[in-house]
Amino acid sequence: MSTVAEKKTISEATGTGRRKTAVARVRVRAGSGNIIINGRPIGEFFANEHDRFTVISALELCDRRSQVDLVITCSGGGTTGQAGACRMGIARALKLWDATLEEPIRKNRLLTRDSRMKERKKYGFRGARRGTQFSKR
Repeated sequence: MSTVAEKKTISEATGTGRRKTAVARVRVRAGSGNIIINGRPIGEFFANEHDRFTVISALELCDRRSQVDLVITCSGGGTTGQAGACRMGIARALKLWDATLEEPIRKNRLLTRDSRMKERKKYGFRGARRGTQFSKR
C-alpha cells in the first residue's frame, strides 16, 4: 500500500454531509463552477453571505471553484446546518473525484463530522438546563 495518493480523476463523484439535523447529498462533476442547491443557484438558496462562504470553502481550499459543477440536495435543519452539511458533502465528493485532494482537505478538518447536537429538554425545567424562577413569596 502506497502512502502517496495517486492521480485518479473520475467523471462524477458523490458525497453525503451531515451537520446538526441537516443532510446534504452532493454530486461533483467537471464543469464551469455552477452550484445548484435544491434546484436553485447558491446565491438564491443561501441569502446569508457567511453560509455561502461556508459552502464554497472546500472548493476554494482546493482551487476547484471554476473547474467543477455541483448539484446538491439538502434537507432538514436550518440554513447554518445545511451549509455545514454541504461543506462536508463537497469535501467528501472532492476526495473521491480527485484522490490528490485528500491531504489538504483532511488537514483542514473538512472530513470530520461536527458532533455537536441540541441537548434534550428535561422534565421540571423550561429547557435543557434552565429551571423555573425561584419565588420567595
